[in-house]
Amino acid sequence: LLANGSATKYKLWVANKEAILSMPFVFIFKNRIVNLSAMAVPPSYSDLGKAAKDIFSKGYGFGIVKLDLKTKSQSGVEFNTSGSSNTDTGKAAGNLETKYKMKELGLSFNQKWNTDNTLATEVTVEDQLAQGLKLALDTSFVPNTGKKSGKLKTGYKRDFLNVGCDVDFEGPIIHAAAVVGYEGWLAGYQMAFDTAKSKLAQNNFALGYKAGDFQLHTNVNDGTEFGGSIYQKVDDQLETAVTLAWTAGSNNTRFGIAAKYALDKDASLSAKVNNASLIGVGYTQSLRPGVKVTLSALIDGKNFNTGGHKVGLGFELEA
Repeated sequence: LLANGSATKYKLWVANKEAILSMPFVFIFKNRIVNLSAMAVPPSYSDLGKAAKDIFSKGYGFGIVKLDLKTKSQSGVEFNTSGSSNTDTGKAAGNLETKYKMKELGLSFNQKWNTDNTLATEVTVEDQLAQGLKLALDTSFVPNTGKKSGKLKTGYKRDFLNVGCDVDFEGPIIHAAAVVGYEGWLAGYQMAFDTAKSKLAQNNFALGYKAGDFQLHTNVNDGTEFGGSIYQKVDDQLETAVTLAWTAGSNNTRFGIAAKYALDKDASLSAKVNNASLIGVGYTQSLRPGVKVTLSALIDGKNFNTGGHKVGLGFELEA
């Protein structure tokens, strides 16, 4: 650690000897102590800004009545069943998902079926060929039409880095993304390449900062769509988020403000509003362990008297 070191490094060693010895991997860089063991793996590109997205999306279910049931057998097979009905159209939809993991082999099997009669199967191998490497084969089949599709997914994550590359056999189209992080700063790139047309179908950049109770995220999609979000955890009860987006060549700027407040350990209240004067409110209550109910409403502030408002009800059961 102190080979070819300076007097400043020696002073750091003396002042922080006990702390340094407690760190499995550490070095002194530019007269600063860097603990490699504390470096977190950055999120995937799709999860950048996730904290703000969750404040805007979770706890709401406008215009639908939904029931979610989660169970687990003694053999370790997980069953997730979901059914919903649209209050406007009356259309009902449902899906069944089963998951089974073989932890000793790093294998997991995931099968899905929905009322559109689509069967999907995903087989995943993780941390076997190399630590942090994930391989998956995702296939789907529609018996009514005979349509088949498949996708090969790969991902690798470690300190400072999270990369992924998927190959969609329909096209084929190559999807790739990478995120690097250092001391809270995050930078990401996402692309999609259509091999049939030999052109980029997607070209996105993102930059952000993540601290314990604060997250900042900005992104540029295809050079025309610009967006950003801020997440702030004010205290143990209150979380807030702000989003902003606009399109090049347009004067229409879209923004929204949302908050979630924990009334107690079993109940929370959510609210959000956007520049279109759409006001959303949600209330979530845990009735007992494994039983949760969500009530939500969407109010059109510009057309309050004309109606068109939406309500939603959701039940979550877990056994």
